[in-house]
Amino acid sequence: MGAATGLSRPLGAARRGFYIEGVPPPSPSLAHADYLARLNPEQREAVETVDGPLLVLAGAGTGKTRVLTTRFAHILLTRRAFPSQVLAVTFTNKAAREMRERVGALLGQPAEGLWLGTFHALCARMLRRHADHVGLTSSFTILDTDDQLRLLKQVLEAAGLDSKRWPPQALMGVVGRWKDRGLTPARVTAAEDQDFADGRARTLYAAYQERLAALNSCDFGDLLLHVTEILRTKSDILAQYHRSFRYILVDEYQDTNLVQYLWLRLLAQAHRNICCVGDDDQSIYSWRGAEVENILRFEKDFEGAKIIRLEANYRSTAPILAAASGLIAHNEGRLGKTLRPGRKQSDGEKVTVAGLWDSDEEARMVGERIEALRRDGHSLTEIAVLVRAGHQTRSFEERLITLGVPYRVVGGLRFYERAEIRDAIAYMRVLQQPADDLAFERIVNVPRRGVGDAALRSIHGAARAERVPLTVAASRLVADGGLKGRVRDAVADLLRGFARWREMLERDGHVVTLATMLDESGYTEMWKQDKSAEAPGRLDNLKELVRALADFETMAGFLEHVALVMENDEGGDAERVSLMTLHGAKGLEFDTVFLPGWEEGLFPNQRALDESGVKGLEEERRLAYVGITRARRRAIVSHAANRRIYANWQSSTPSRFLEELPDDHVERTGSAALARDAMLAMPAVFTGQFPLVARRPKIVEVWEQPPRPARAIAIPVGARVFHQKFGYGVVTAAEDDRLDVSFEKAGSKRVLDRFVEPA
Repeated sequence: MGAATGLSRPLGAARRGFYIEGVPPPSPSLAHADYLARLNPEQREAVETVDGPLLVLAGAGTGKTRVLTTRFAHILLTRRAFPSQVLAVTFTNKAAREMRERVGALLGQPAEGLWLGTFHALCARMLRRHADHVGLTSSFTILDTDDQLRLLKQVLEAAGLDSKRWPPQALMGVVGRWKDRGLTPARVTAAEDQDFADGRARTLYAAYQERLAALNSCDFGDLLLHVTEILRTKSDILAQYHRSFRYILVDEYQDTNLVQYLWLRLLAQAHRNICCVGDDDQSIYSWRGAEVENILRFEKDFEGAKIIRLEANYRSTAPILAAASGLIAHNEGRLGKTLRPGRKQSDGEKVTVAGLWDSDEEARMVGERIEALRRDGHSLTEIAVLVRAGHQTRSFEERLITLGVPYRVVGGLRFYERAEIRDAIAYMRVLQQPADDLAFERIVNVPRRGVGDAALRSIHGAARAERVPLTVAASRLVADGGLKGRVRDAVADLLRGFARWREMLERDGHVVTLATMLDESGYTEMWKQDKSAEAPGRLDNLKELVRALADFETMAGFLEHVALVMENDEGGDAERVSLMTLHGAKGLEFDTVFLPGWEEGLFPNQRALDESGVKGLEEERRLAYVGITRARRRAIVSHAANRRIYANWQSSTPSRFLEELPDDHVERTGSAALARDAMLAMPAVFTGQFPLVARRPKIVEVWEQPPRPARAIAIPVGARVFHQKFGYGVVTAAEDDRLDVSFEKAGSKRVLDRFVEPA
């Protein structure tokens, strides 16, 4: 970033609406009229409305980046400001780089001296100049998450608090939320300090800030907090920035949190030439502090503000836009706009809503449609499966592996690569094979049992000396006193647990054993006590693992399957289907989008409804809107009548969002029975006094497979089939949904027809 001159250079004759005297205009690569001619009327109005507060409501695919960059260039080309007198704020470094490049292309030369970057980058730049006002020097260090946790643990220990009962991760979450709201320790009230350590979080927060200052350090939250506090309390510094910044541009305004909002309001007080671009219908990050109210109250905050709506969408077909608009219209907390096609194009396919019997059939449907699209020449790169929660990817991953379709999990690890899954699998490996030293070493101190490096060295030494597995060596050290005190008790308890779980495996089966082992080992409780934002998702992943295990006859068979799955090559730079969460998909677009799992409790997510009520429901609906508008040509929404949750079958109620999609733009497919059941179930969800509580689902045990409609196309005797576990075989007999199959490698087996496919 070039050095800014805006704090020292006199403004001369610059006044609102007038050119700056003596400033030669840049040499644009396009004629002045040409860069404006590329805009539609609404976009052009947003670019040319340069004076006074402006809110640009930019719907999905309506060209907000073009508007922002063209407006930036327009201010410079018309000589309303020096480059250093425009403050442009983005949410990602990628967006900042893209804006810098596009502005430079419009100007015909690199734009130097810009104040362009993310909130954190810009505030870090400001704080370097004024660090002494918050007890730091300009050479302060910005701590990463690991350093923060270590420092918070020291604060807890100094206060005499047990870090196991009050984890530093939880304290970091509390402090982070306060910083997102612009609250210094002195501004936190007693009413807000009730959730951690019996009301001692304020004191711990103050101690943490003192330690940061002593280390000449700050965390990411401090960058905004410190600068906002300086601007609040130092009127001379605020006036300096008022003289410096004549124009402010803000991208993704709907995602701002409270401290970002305060920082922007302080800087915009003087000239009021602030332009915020955003979409209230795409505000989906409240869980990380975003406040949709910031954009909803823009007109109240900036009297006389103008609102321009960008509604011409250049991404999606008319049915997709109509379906998305019909859905989001059910939200009350919005400023309102309706997307329409921005260019002449055929109507395109209607949005498909597919009702499936169960979640396994849903995964097969998605896989089969992807295969059909690939045969028709559709690029795999232009196909995405968007799920509400990360644990949902597993069934689609396994289906794509079976079909040989390359895929990638965007924004996360593949299911079996996630840390909590690898830990749980390590427990299973030790259970199945006590001589698996690598697995034992992974979990012997997970959760923490006090088995440190010294204890592990003792166990390793005994194992090498006696040439026995680590579990045997540990058992002998426990018996002969080679391990002492709490470590001895912890290791002995773990070894007794494995002996007990092996007996349970023989008696109660592998599904019950895994669930019990995760509970009794303390592993599940470890994540329940973890207060980080990722912990609920990790618990959901563990439940999905138990559900996956139910598809296999033995634990050994499952572990073999996982080993084979992990060998799956992602294909390097080859074309791959994208699997990701709806949150991770924001800002992306694909020709074909699959949106599975639209069921009450799953989507809208029951946890969001429980925690935030109507506000949570509206954010879930915005998330659905984001999902549909990722599709350019084709959107396939699906729901299942039965879904296996934590190894139990659960009847599912179709999402209320399905009924909110306008019928004229939706094609509904599925069995007549499913359609009838959906209609019968819907009133139970939305009538009465509790509209945010879904109908209580019927749950049956894992061994009670729900009765299933007859397969649409029966698999005949003599047909060659493929089974994910047993491989290829030939059907020798068929009875209802059960098949006798002679497999090439596994011999004769009786299987359900839903587990095989025509070869």
